[in-house]
Amino acid sequence: MDKLCSNAAEAVADIPDGASLAVGGFGLSGIPEVLIQALHTQGATGLEVVSNNCGVDGRGLGVLLGHGRIARVTGSYVGENKEFARQYLSGELEVELVPQGTLAERLRAGGAGIPAFYTPAGVGTQVANGGLPWRYAPDGAVAVASPPKETRTFHGRPHVLEQGITTDFALVRAWRGDRHGNLVFRRAAANFNPLAAMAGRITVAEVEELVEPGELSPEAVHLPGVFVQRMVELTSAEAADKHIEKRTVRA
Repeated sequence: MDKLCSNAAEAVADIPDGASLAVGGFGLSGIPEVLIQALHTQGATGLEVVSNNCGVDGRGLGVLLGHGRIARVTGSYVGENKEFARQYLSGELEVELVPQGTLAERLRAGGAGIPAFYTPAGVGTQVANGGLPWRYAPDGAVAVASPPKETRTFHGRPHVLEQGITTDFALVRAWRGDRHGNLVFRRAAANFNPLAAMAGRITVAEVEELVEPGELSPEAVHLPGVFVQRMVELTSAEAADKHIEKRTVRA
């Protein structure tokens, strides 16, 4: 029942080349920074990542991306990451763009054992009809395009069939957690973390504050430990190392 690893390197040591990863976070909020850095040091490559976005240049998943470790991204947002855009447009990286709410539900569905579901989001667009560029050729032509998806009408409204997502591993960050893997997320840092944790077959959580089993009120737990296989306790410096994607201050 004690899921605590001695350090982040131990927690990600067995992630192989080509593994699929669900990664929590939104921008730089709630990203599992320490686990990502440990995975970078570990050296796994050819990774297939499912995350809302891919960090920023030099931070979060941008570290793995910048060193050519990621082969495919399923996400909602390219964002401020110039290297992400460059690799995608040059044909170095395959990217499946998914409506944000659909991505969240695909992760939740996968974690709940639901293989697919219908949603109205994307009906009448390339999301449903196919043709979204997944990978470009070096000359700018579309090398791989998204396939058309099944549609069906419910109560007079068309819906598109979307598949649930499961991954080999998941990397997430929580505010508090106990040794049994029960997690509590803080405010907006919850974002995609609970959903990513559900989708991973082996989920690794870094926690800012580790408590003993029984200290967390059951009503306060956001994600039960059944979804978490490994835990890493952060140092106070690691827990405090939180960057802001865009800092706006008065002149």
